[in-house]
Amino acid sequence: MSVVDDGRETVPSAPDRKREQRGWVWYDWANSVFPTSVITVFGSLYLTAVAAQAAMADTATNGTNPCPDDGDGGTNKLVDCQIGIVGLHFQAGSLWGYLLAVATVVQVLIVPVLGAIADRTQNKKRMLAISAFGGATATLLMSLVSGTNWQLGVVLFILGNIGYGTSVVIYYSFIPEIATADERDALSTRGWAFGYLGSGAALLLQLVIYLAHDALGLSEGGAAQIAFLTSGLWWAAFTLIPLRRLKDHQRPHGGEHGVGGVITGGFRELGNTLKLARAYPLTLAFLGTYLIYTDGISTVANVSAQYGSEELNFEDTVLITTILIVQFVAFAGGVLHGIAARRFGAKRTIMMSLGVWVVVIAAAYFVQAGQAIQFYLLAGGIGLVLGGTNALSRSLFSQMMPPGKEAQYFSIYEIGERATSWMGPLLFAAVAGATGSYRPAIISLVVFFFVGLTLMFFVPVRRAIQAVGNPEPAIL
Repeated sequence: MSVVDDGRETVPSAPDRKREQRGWVWYDWANSVFPTSVITVFGSLYLTAVAAQAAMADTATNGTNPCPDDGDGGTNKLVDCQIGIVGLHFQAGSLWGYLLAVATVVQVLIVPVLGAIADRTQNKKRMLAISAFGGATATLLMSLVSGTNWQLGVVLFILGNIGYGTSVVIYYSFIPEIATADERDALSTRGWAFGYLGSGAALLLQLVIYLAHDALGLSEGGAAQIAFLTSGLWWAAFTLIPLRRLKDHQRPHGGEHGVGGVITGGFRELGNTLKLARAYPLTLAFLGTYLIYTDGISTVANVSAQYGSEELNFEDTVLITTILIVQFVAFAGGVLHGIAARRFGAKRTIMMSLGVWVVVIAAAYFVQAGQAIQFYLLAGGIGLVLGGTNALSRSLFSQMMPPGKEAQYFSIYEIGERATSWMGPLLFAAVAGATGSYRPAIISLVVFFFVGLTLMFFVPVRRAIQAVGNPEPAIL
């Protein structure tokens, strides 16, 4: 295979790069179904319902009353009923929030080590396959969760999260190996756009089944189980495409053999990387800036449905339509960000995108209750910048990491995002609680984008790239 020098070991020749890049983007298409369908839409609804049924069954079986009295001799909603595990008791309606927190902690503990193992062994293709198929299998098996067995759903969801988080980190780490410095923005935005298109197509199919469940002879729970089944199959089937085209590009960093030796070597690799990270303060400066504005992005995505439901009084059909609008507009937004980056550079395009975020969030404050068209236009604005901002951040960060440390730096990138994702929801909840309205709460999120935009202006990205010894793209 012919190669061209790119300041690292080597990258493939142009025809081989294009082949791998075409395969690479399919993993965005494959894995995006998990955060969209499983986490955002069906996981919360279904597992909460199963947990509530378990609480009621416990009442009938043991004669206990895990449901609080409503003051009239009855009980409150099913989601207020108590469930328990390992001696801890909490409301069924709180299960999803606790589960997301636990899944995040588990990822924080596991994914960086697995990323270090991927870098040390340089067996990335095999690890991508194991993590992707493992996560897809766990997702598929969630379709077997029924009746009162919410504990099985918890275990499978955590396993799915581990598979998703690990596979995404390894997937990102291929960017420097299959794209030159000038190709990465276009590749990353194309992949992100393709991911939104794929997850939107899968979600549309699943929502058609869910909304028409009566006509199809299904219960709501049965339709949700089909969503888990199709999500797992979708993830696994489309993962085959990148696995056929991607290759391992670097030599192993260590010579360990056996499971124990590989794990020990992974910890050693991670420790060395964390020690050396202080030698690249500009890379850390960009990472810190990213963590601020991406917290704003994730918070807007997570609270939009609550804002639409509680403050603007929209029905579920409007909220579902909004989700689909965001998914498909985000495809166009990703493509447009790639075009803009070719002309203005990744840094300037990210700054322009953050400016649009400020305008969109400010506009959300003025959307009138019951005006669905205004809410749909707002969703379109969010979709335009949702994927592109993160896609260009991904490609720009890939320029600033030391050669051979890609999976570890991307694991820090992903885990850092999760570790700081509490700030936005906390601010939103605090402002809503203090004012009694979600309008000032939603506009308070502007601070994340304004601060991120200001800090990004001062990050010297070209010097950061030079500091780690990587070639510079022509336009930044």
